[in-house]
Amino acid sequence: MDKTARIFVAGHRGMVGSAIVRKLQAAGYTNIVTRTHAELDLIDQAAVRTFIESEKPDYLFLAAAKVGGIQANNIYRADFIYKNLMMEANLINAAHEAGLQRLLFLGSSCIYPRDCPQPIKEEYLLTGPLEQTNEPYAIAKIAGIKLCESYNRQFGREYVSAMPTNLYGPNDNYDLANSHVLPALLRKAHEAKARGDKELMVWGSGKPMREFLYVDEMADACVFLMENETIHEGLLNVGSGTDVTIRELAETVMDVVGFEGTLTFDASKPDGTPRKLMDVSRLAALGWQAKVGLREGIARTYAAFRKTAAA
Repeated sequence: MDKTARIFVAGHRGMVGSAIVRKLQAAGYTNIVTRTHAELDLIDQAAVRTFIESEKPDYLFLAAAKVGGIQANNIYRADFIYKNLMMEANLINAAHEAGLQRLLFLGSSCIYPRDCPQPIKEEYLLTGPLEQTNEPYAIAKIAGIKLCESYNRQFGREYVSAMPTNLYGPNDNYDLANSHVLPALLRKAHEAKARGDKELMVWGSGKPMREFLYVDEMADACVFLMENETIHEGLLNVGSGTDVTIRELAETVMDVVGFEGTLTFDASKPDGTPRKLMDVSRLAALGWQAKVGLREGIARTYAAFRKTAAA
């Protein structure tokens, strides 16, 4: 990409979008276009079309999405499918109509069947039933992948779909009811330490295994994919290639935070998918691999969290 190319990052205030902006700025890109929700409602088709036509971006990172943890996905099912379908359909179609050739769509590892063979390969998409707790969100993301594929096949576009594993890092959501597991644990451990608690309660059994990727690594992979002109289309997993149990994750968080109490588990809360480890060999073959380890990433995230909590 030319360093002066107009690059629209949709969802720039979110965890992933803000990391992509940071990466682009660090790489010397000088013409980054952003809009807040108040300035541009991505669910409004006419507004999105007018915006893309007037701004004429050369590249689009589609990081905008309604996201949340297992409980939020299970409760707000209509919100998750409707809002994500509308945002991606409006942006992808408007990009095509404006003649935009390259676009990167960000999905989620939950697109894959609940009981996938491990590690999960890209070709396992649509080979089995989805995890019920986040099925509406997964279906919306699958639709986004198929939109990209369809515009590529019918019109010769180069719209690539990147499927991240569980992400964490600066600008994450730390709401205890609706956040993902890692930020929720980080906040719980921080507050438990501050109160002088003797134990830390974790949802579920602690047995499910999860893979995590520091969000700035995801941003690095996204820019790598957009810059690589040999990548014209397709679905690519983005992850660390290693996973840990929720118990092991909680223990690492406690160590980073410095909480010395005991761990307990609330088995009445759902575990979700037993294991989700991404096969990242396709991306590795193209020349990209994760470098930031889990403990280092959590330490960086905790430092950012403490700055936000103190503000």
